[in-house]
Amino acid sequence: MSTTFNYKHLYYFWVVAKEGGISRAADKLDMAVQTVSAQVRELERSLGYALLKPAGRGLVLTAAGLAAMQQADQIFQLGEDLPARVRDAVSAPTVRLAVGICDGLPKLVVHRLIQPVIAEPHLRLLCHEGNLNDLLGDLALHRLDVVLSDRPAPVNPNIKLYSHNLGSSTIGWYGNAAMLKDAGKDFPQSLADVPMLLPTPHTAVRDRLDQWFEQRAIRPR
Repeated sequence: MSTTFNYKHLYYFWVVAKEGGISRAADKLDMAVQTVSAQVRELERSLGYALLKPAGRGLVLTAAGLAAMQQADQIFQLGEDLPARVRDAVSAPTVRLAVGICDGLPKLVVHRLIQPVIAEPHLRLLCHEGNLNDLLGDLALHRLDVVLSDRPAPVNPNIKLYSHNLGSSTIGWYGNAAMLKDAGKDFPQSLADVPMLLPTPHTAVRDRLDQWFEQRAIRPR
């Protein structure tokens, strides 16, 4: 990186990229358009690459700009966390636990898993819900301490993490009396003849159900 690199220039570029144009960024920053444009040009000059290019009436990121934007997102996210980190450091002693919760995991299961730590004195529990890949990215950046998921983390040599099986459960079938009567005649093949409400495809339990259906040549409705 050039020694003339300036984080203020990076911040102005970051705002321009998020707002989709220099004029909107200037309004957000309460600065003159010429000033913002000059700051972005200085950043491009220090890095040696164009970061933005015209597209219609706005601007879009170049390949170099996309790489810079990804780094800027991390840098300024950490900056936004700084006041809270400092405040926590000088306040009463607390135990901070940031938990990522996979959106495919039932919340009653989550509650039972974290129940043992809820009674911890001075606990500051932060829960963030999202898809597994995003949560693992936050875990790698130390924004999260642990991720609760319905499946093991995929193998990634660039991320040091460990998956532990915390438990399992059986799968139950539920329906009204008429459906149960119809489905019970030739179970499980009868499941192809009754309407089904299944978990969404991105959940681990759906993967297991699909495999179970395929092994038995059942095509659910």
